[in-house]
Amino acid sequence: MGYNELFLPGQIVYVIIRNPHSQSVANVQQAAVVHHPENPNQMALFLYETYYPLTEEFAVYASMDAAEAAYQDAFGLAEIEDFYG
Repeated sequence: MGYNELFLPGQIVYVIIRNPHSQSVANVQQAAVVHHPENPNQMALFLYETYYPLTEEFAVYASMDAAEAAYQDAFGLAEIEDFYG
């Protein structure tokens, strides 16, 4: 089974994505699984008003809990009291 076959069109998933301007910043973001508009045979993530090919390069999770657990494993707990906006 290929990576694309793990997800269905219309499914809401959660991805861990890094800030392209600051690689030390990452967050969990909700995305939709859709057919890629330029290649209907390929699945895509619709995220930030952009289509990204659904590949193994993205850390994709079926639930927010699973994504947050993976985030904490990779990056540790956020220091909320140090956050100033």
